[in-house]
Amino acid sequence: MRIGELADRTKLSRDTLRFYEKIGLLVGERLPNGYRDFAPEAVTWLHYVRTAQALGFTLAEIGEHFDQLQDAPDQAGALSALFAEKVEVIDARMAELARLRGDLTERIGTGCPLRVVT
Repeated sequence: MRIGELADRTKLSRDTLRFYEKIGLLVGERLPNGYRDFAPEAVTWLHYVRTAQALGFTLAEIGEHFDQLQDAPDQAGALSALFAEKVEVIDARMAELARLRGDLTERIGTGCPLRVVT
């Protein structure tokens, strides 16, 4: 299918699809007339990409785990492990944010909020 049809079916812009192709997340073939041609499976793959992004994975992480994500139904165990790792990263970030929040809260209403707290 051409890029316009793929854009319509995935609700992604043509520019986004071109970008995904440029960074290796989307594979298309060039027809002799120069048009891009994408397999029907690209629709499912792009839904996986968007879902992974919604779950907090970056495009770099998606690219790094391309094979596991592309075969998602067959890689449930591997994906569960990836998700568990992501939960650990989120937990660490939440703890870091809680410490930051506490530090900021302590400084509210002080004479000089940027003074080193001892």
